Amino acid sequence: MQIPFLDLKQVNAPHQAYIQHAIKRVIETGWYILGEELMRFENNFANFCQTKNCIGVGNGVDALTLILKGYDFPKNSEVIVPAHTFIATILAVIHAGLKPVFVEPNITTYNIDVEKIQEKITKMTVAILVVHLYGKCCEMTKINEIAKENNLKIIEDAAQAHGAIYENKKAGNLSDAAAFSFYPVKNLGALGDGGAITTNDDELTNKIKKLRNYGFVRKNESEFCGFNSRLDEIQAAILNAKLPFLEQENTKRRIIARRYLNEINNPEIILPNASTQNQDVWHLFVICTKIRHHLQNHLAQKGIETQIHYPIPPHKQQALQKFNKLHLPITEQVSQDILSIPLNTYLKDEEISHIIQTLNDYKFERSNNNSYLCVI
Repeated sequence: MQIPFLDLKQVNAPHQAYIQHAIKRVIETGWYILGEELMRFENNFANFCQTKNCIGVGNGVDALTLILKGYDFPKNSEVIVPAHTFIATILAVIHAGLKPVFVEPNITTYNIDVEKIQEKITKMTVAILVVHLYGKCCEMTKINEIAKENNLKIIEDAAQAHGAIYENKKAGNLSDAAAFSFYPVKNLGALGDGGAITTNDDELTNKIKKLRNYGFVRKNESEFCGFNSRLDEIQAAILNAKLPFLEQENTKRRIIARRYLNEINNPEIILPNASTQNQDVWHLFVICTKIRHHLQNHLAQKGIETQIHYPIPPHKQQALQKFNKLHLPITEQVSQDILSIPLNTYLKDEEISHIIQTLNDYKFERSNNNSYLCVI
């Protein structure tokens, strides 16, 4: 049995007719940028996230960058960020001319550890940028309290959290502004790049709408040094076609995650935190194990493809050399131990059972020198 980690053709197969119709409709209009499809999607996605406003942009990292630029923070101001995240989160802060300040993750959730935020705040801090990693919302009540006490903005990186819930509110409506990515692998994925910003701040919305389009206040007249970052009509139409099915597909993800949580039973494997399993959207199902290399090889031999999110922490990337000497032991250990197993909306019951059984059957014996010997 061969189980790929993700097959985008299968992901989009149920939507194919809707997508083809949407693309045809756009082509026939002759209007491909900043048109009615985009406005329709912005309204629909704002309603989905329970926010007043949505601004479609080119991709997720642009969404974060435009939020930060929209607030016009002083150059080199500090932004609190999670140390365990995809590098795009950090790049957005740097591209906006600001300084990322890394905070270790909570080892039980992999999200930013709220107990370690306050100690990182200085007179230069202007915002807390949270990431709802793997589809689980951060502890926003405590984060909002910290932000209010210190007069800080809160920004959500919700690229992996389309439809995730925290205390009856959707991701994207838990902060001053939120950034989404519609990269094809996301729970709501386009057939190319795409992103969006959600916010209840009308002033910020108006500014970002200008910033995404060269800073134009009207044609050929720039009020700001803006960008070219617009969600095009075809991608907006595709997202409009897929959005009505997102809740149903998130429910399917929760059902699969529940099976994993209830049925995977191996002392060498630590499962994700299950306390909010019905609110999480399970963009990824990430297990933790000290024998990752051995387990990944064994799963591959059984036809099960896995991935690692993320093997190199941002502060250890060559692109971020000035942060390479930071000592973030929890982040570094997590990057050594985590492994993502397949979880997607088209997995069959027998495939899920095969993954569970393969994980449960694999046993390990340690030699005296602490190396690992596998016993199947």
